[in-house]
Amino acid sequence: MPHLVDVFKAPKELQIELIELSEDDILKSLFDAKKDPIEIWKNAIEYPYLRQHAREIFLYSDEVQIGPETVMTTLYTAKKYAVPALEAHCVEFLKKNLRADNAFMLLTQARLFDEPQLASLCLENIDKNTSDAINAEGFTDIDLDTLMAVLERDTLGIREIRLFNAVVRWAEAECQRQQLQLTPENKRKVLGKALSLIRFPLMTIEEFAAGPAQSGILTDREVVSLFLHFTVNPKPRVEFIDRPRCCLRGKECSINRFQQVESRWGYSGTSDRIRFTVNRRIFVVGFGLYGSIHGPTDYQVNIQIIHTDSNTILGQNDTGFSCDGSSNTFRVMFKEPVEILPNVNYTACATLKV
Repeated sequence: MPHLVDVFKAPKELQIELIELSEDDILKSLFDAKKDPIEIWKNAIEYPYLRQHAREIFLYSDEVQIGPETVMTTLYTAKKYAVPALEAHCVEFLKKNLRADNAFMLLTQARLFDEPQLASLCLENIDKNTSDAINAEGFTDIDLDTLMAVLERDTLGIREIRLFNAVVRWAEAECQRQQLQLTPENKRKVLGKALSLIRFPLMTIEEFAAGPAQSGILTDREVVSLFLHFTVNPKPRVEFIDRPRCCLRGKECSINRFQQVESRWGYSGTSDRIRFTVNRRIFVVGFGLYGSIHGPTDYQVNIQIIHTDSNTILGQNDTGFSCDGSSNTFRVMFKEPVEILPNVNYTACATLKV
């Protein structure tokens, strides 16, 4: 493979020794011997990494020295001059050094340089380490599009109130970048459509009342609408997403508290209910329901999880399932996992129709 080796003698002399030129049109253009040597030098050392390590860069070699301080500049250079081997080397370096405290910075760069695989890895890291990632210094430096790409995700592992507080920090930093006063109106202005991606309905009424409702970022109409959502049944529609963020990383467990099950049950069209509590936060993904023991049967079913004290429906699904006539349970799932908090009374409800 052709090499460009020891191209520059010295900046002072502005002499270029062209040892061997690739057929690549971009490199031909850059190192055209007919060009003014000063112009060639300026083009070639446009980037600090090339300027500092000109003798060490071998554009068509499999060996390159990359470090944390130089990798992004090298990646930019590799893309500009179409050197895929060097580009791949840089991306691999970034993957190996991806951590929660630099995930947002690398995500911004991955989007800038159109590296979807690296961007996907960054997003997965943020999903798994959301709290650490948003508390890292680089979070407030990201651009609005990157912020929105993260807020759109259903898989962030963090409570919505903490996410809101982090977004407010970002808005304050963005106001400073745009030289705007730190007013609630300006924070809302710089957030733009990102504000609609905060899932306020997922907060508790106490969290909402102590934070977002008093922030000044929401309009009076939005605050009233959300308070009604928290307190009134049936719940009125709100402008904000109420879909849970499915931050599920643990293994799925099936819980059965019955000591024995007799094969003598039936369904009359009324609801079957079980009240339960947990001692730590979990997500319920579905129920195991019994079917007919007299042969295969198809059922229509409505399943719900209800907050017992307020009689609020936290999650439900109208669906169907088929049993095979055995005494086994059959999985019936919610569309989205339902968050269950410790030491709170809940009711699991199932209504079956043949």
